[in-house]
Amino acid sequence: MYGKHWRSLVIGTALLLAGGCASGEEWQTWRSNTSHFASKEHFDFSMKNRAGSSPTVTRQDVAMAQSQNWFGRAVTVNQDQILER
Repeated sequence: MYGKHWRSLVIGTALLLAGGCASGEEWQTWRSNTSHFASKEHFDFSMKNRAGSSPTVTRQDVAMAQSQNWFGRAVTVNQDQILER
């Protein structure tokens, strides 16, 4: 019985650690910033443009990102994909 619990604990810990890994670049970003998002607008933009979805970017989003110094992985779109709103 003891062996089953120990094995489950080790496997669970390994899965948790492997699933939560970040790249060296991502860790550097985290260490250089005291919060996950630079502002409420940064949070809103990130929730709207999650990984795996088609990004929606306006010129106002681009201007806010530059003025507020948003950090993290950039959402890239072509100029013709930037919405005029």
